[in-house]
Amino acid sequence: MTGERDLRKLLHGMRPELRPGRFVYTTVPDGRVPVGVAPVVTVAEQEGLTLVVPEAQAVASGLAWHFEAGWITLRVHSALDAVGLTAAVSLALTDAGISCNVVAGFHHDHLFVPYARAIEAVQVLEALAVESA
Repeated sequence: MTGERDLRKLLHGMRPELRPGRFVYTTVPDGRVPVGVAPVVTVAEQEGLTLVVPEAQAVASGLAWHFEAGWITLRVHSALDAVGLTAAVSLALTDAGISCNVVAGFHHDHLFVPYARAIEAVQVLEALAVESA
């Protein structure tokens, strides 16, 4: 399965799912993930390794963090070369005043939005899906 490329089908079928829990962004300058920490996202940068981890793991490991997020998965299987999904989702959330950090996985796109507005973000995305039918 290569994933969907048709923007209308992607938007209509995105089925946003709010994952349980609170996730935080942190960084480890030496690039070593602490014992007991299971990142859901990692990004290697020159300044260090960015981790997105469950908040409880960050607290337990003594990691300082920034940005408490809700994790939304778009359940549609989008092709990695699909055009417009990120832009359309970002625009809808922008219009609602909700920031969003997008991570593309092989099968799905994942959105990290402010934790306090995560439910609202799902509602915005559900409305976008309905409008795209």
